[in-house]
Amino acid sequence: MGVDYLEKRIEELDVIRGFALLGIMLVNILALLHIEIPEPNTVDASYQRFLYLFVEGRFYAIFSFLFGVGFYIFLTKAKTKEQKGTMLFLRRMAVLFGFGLIHQLFHPGEALAIYAVCGLLVLPFYKMNRHVNLVIALVFLTMFALMGAKILLPLPLILLGLACGQYRVFENLHHKRRIALFTAIMALLSAAALYMQYKLVPAEPFFNMVVVDENGPIDAASEFLKVGITIGPILSACYIGLMLLLLQIKAGHNILTPLTYYGRMALTNYIGQTVLILLIGTFFNHLSYMDTFFICVSIFVVQIAFSVVWLRYFKMGPLEWIWRIITYWRMLPLRKERK
Repeated sequence: MGVDYLEKRIEELDVIRGFALLGIMLVNILALLHIEIPEPNTVDASYQRFLYLFVEGRFYAIFSFLFGVGFYIFLTKAKTKEQKGTMLFLRRMAVLFGFGLIHQLFHPGEALAIYAVCGLLVLPFYKMNRHVNLVIALVFLTMFALMGAKILLPLPLILLGLACGQYRVFENLHHKRRIALFTAIMALLSAAALYMQYKLVPAEPFFNMVVVDENGPIDAASEFLKVGITIGPILSACYIGLMLLLLQIKAGHNILTPLTYYGRMALTNYIGQTVLILLIGTFFNHLSYMDTFFICVSIFVVQIAFSVVWLRYFKMGPLEWIWRIITYWRMLPLRKERK
């Protein structure tokens, strides 16, 4: 792999990461603010169905996959610079786990601690053959998806991201036809998968947890949600392909550029989402599903504006800076040098 690829940030990864953060927030806010099941035949009920068809599990999968790609880039960059990559990575995961434990106090079920543990489990695969990693990742991803085991999906998704790093997928984004073909295939599969899930949409608004017994899902809502988990990785791949295609178009690139700043400060913005949601929740009671949508859009706009301004003067987000200082165990400059 060329040194230039390792040294420069990959804008596409930042954009997709920022896009994933928005989708994650749209779902996380429901649990954080304990939003009640909407009334039947309302806009809120329609929005609930939309979330669990197009959002829930799709963006979490993207974020997990990108973590694996970042894992590969971090270790490869350390190796290129003749640093102790494994020790740095272990320290990096320890810090991430610490962030996760603190975040868990306010947001039960958060992802950072899970990613840290998965990172340690995937670490031995870094030196394995890329073809082997790809096969293992796809086999376990398929198996866990069919089981509807959402909590297990980050592990194969992170390994899949690592394998894509080994294949230099994001080094070869200039192959527009390959991206278009991949996206077209994923779009067709997604359409078929969504049709299958849509046929299972409950007639009434539903409790948003899968409940199963020894015979499987116990009701229509649980079956609908389980199928949503199963098809999630397919839609996630389609979303990634669509984002990459949009970035190839000048107009699309211009529209998506603000997401670059949002994605560069992913850790700060992810935890910041929780802080802002809980803060807003102290001022409002009995929020509806649609209320949460407008709250998320407002937070998204505020965080993007903050990210753009912050990165104009600083090299990285505040939490990213702390993460890097502890990882490398030395003070690093935060403020950009004036030209």
